[in-house]
Amino acid sequence: MIHIYYTEDDNSIAGTVREFLGMHGYKVSILPTVAETKQALRRMCPSLILIDWNMPDGNGSRLCRWIRANFKDLPIIFLTVRNDSRDIVSGFETGADDYVTKPFELEVLLSRITALLRRTGDVLGRYLSCGAVSLDRQKMQVFCDAQEIRLSPSEYQVLLYLLQNKGRTVTRQNLLESVWDIRGNYVNDNTLTVTMKRLRKKLSQPSYLKTVRSIGYRMEDPI
Repeated sequence: MIHIYYTEDDNSIAGTVREFLGMHGYKVSILPTVAETKQALRRMCPSLILIDWNMPDGNGSRLCRWIRANFKDLPIIFLTVRNDSRDIVSGFETGADDYVTKPFELEVLLSRITALLRRTGDVLGRYLSCGAVSLDRQKMQVFCDAQEIRLSPSEYQVLLYLLQNKGRTVTRQNLLESVWDIRGNYVNDNTLTVTMKRLRKKLSQPSYLKTVRSIGYRMEDPI
């Protein structure tokens, strides 16, 4: 199922859009603030995001820039009452793929979503994230606070495995087998220790990459 995030603080509009899109096979999560939107994106990247411009705790334009910096190919549609040509141009300049003004016909919104996903493809599952870290599986790129981080192949594979198992403790043995042994390159336990030390340093010692003493490691979303 295609999952859509909708950043909107008007419960009536948000509920109507969610109900209509739900009847056409879309799952819609309503996020009433910019902060909640960022938190949700750090947990999981959706297929597409709809953004209102005026939010109680921030600006949709700034949110759009933040999304584009961290999730470069995530489809974004502005859904807003601001219909001045300067606002529309600004929306596209901040990284939006489409711009729909209120009031709007639900059928038109559906056609815009369908057309955009047809052009971009479904990115669901392409991006993995935790805290300030995001990983693009297609381009094999890693970002921390919107800055690209250069990782060695083994560092990348360790991070990928931890993100794929986010919220679960991964044993050192599982990491050794999944990152090295599967390629026929057996290494000793110290290699993993050194790789984790370098990975932590490159990611600025994140608190959400935890060591489970005598067992392994776990990545979990910050509370």
